[in-house]
Amino acid sequence: MPDMLINLIIQVVAGAIAGYAIGAGVKDINLGALGNTVAGAIGGGVGGQVLQALIPALALATGHIDISSLIGQVVVGGVAGAILTAIIGVAKNKTAGSRLA
Repeated sequence: MPDMLINLIIQVVAGAIAGYAIGAGVKDINLGALGNTVAGAIGGGVGGQVLQALIPALALATGHIDISSLIGQVVVGGVAGAILTAIIGVAKNKTAGSRLA
């Protein structure tokens, strides 16, 4: 399997887990279980790919899996997933609050 696909899978899974966790942990930005997971997965995949392009050291070494780059993929995907979930949750709550007023 190409290294880039492995990176993307790791980032998406880490983002989905982090998105679910941040949404469940902070009730003000909760999008529901499915919403948190999907937003986190998108954030993990997109954010991870952007950061990997900016910081090439995050990419897996060719030919073998390096534990440090693997941990980097998990951290980057998780952080990006949590951030996107939080941004979407805040935006959703702002728009829902303005409709009620």
